[in-house]
Amino acid sequence: MNASEQATNLELASKIATVVNLFKFEFPDAKSDLKPWKDDPETRELIDPDSIDIGFHFPGISKSWRSRSILIQIRFYQDPINHSRRAIGLEVAGFDHRGEAWRLSTVENWSFVGMAEPSPQVADKLKQICRHILEVFNQGSD
Repeated sequence: MNASEQATNLELASKIATVVNLFKFEFPDAKSDLKPWKDDPETRELIDPDSIDIGFHFPGISKSWRSRSILIQIRFYQDPINHSRRAIGLEVAGFDHRGEAWRLSTVENWSFVGMAEPSPQVADKLKQICRHILEVFNQGSD
């Protein structure tokens, strides 16, 4: 779900801003997009209400990213017993003019798959950002 729609209180808005700042600190050319999904019936059907989705766009196609846009989906689990909400992983995808170029999931083995993967330096930075994002959203939830 679009990050702009998930920022329903000061704590969530602050954590979303932290994610944007973490990414822009490492990649200052990136422009953040808190509404990466269209607001139409077809798209709404596909949106996961248990995620916070943030897009980042680069000017031109980055050779080190091998993409022009990045979508970060922070996935959550709501425990039905104690009602706690935890970030359980991230799905990150890079897109170029043909569509999805690569994907990274932190749920399993943290490896990249796709037609064109980011450079090793960018991949390492992105994995570090993912670790920080999980820390940000899981602080105080234990």
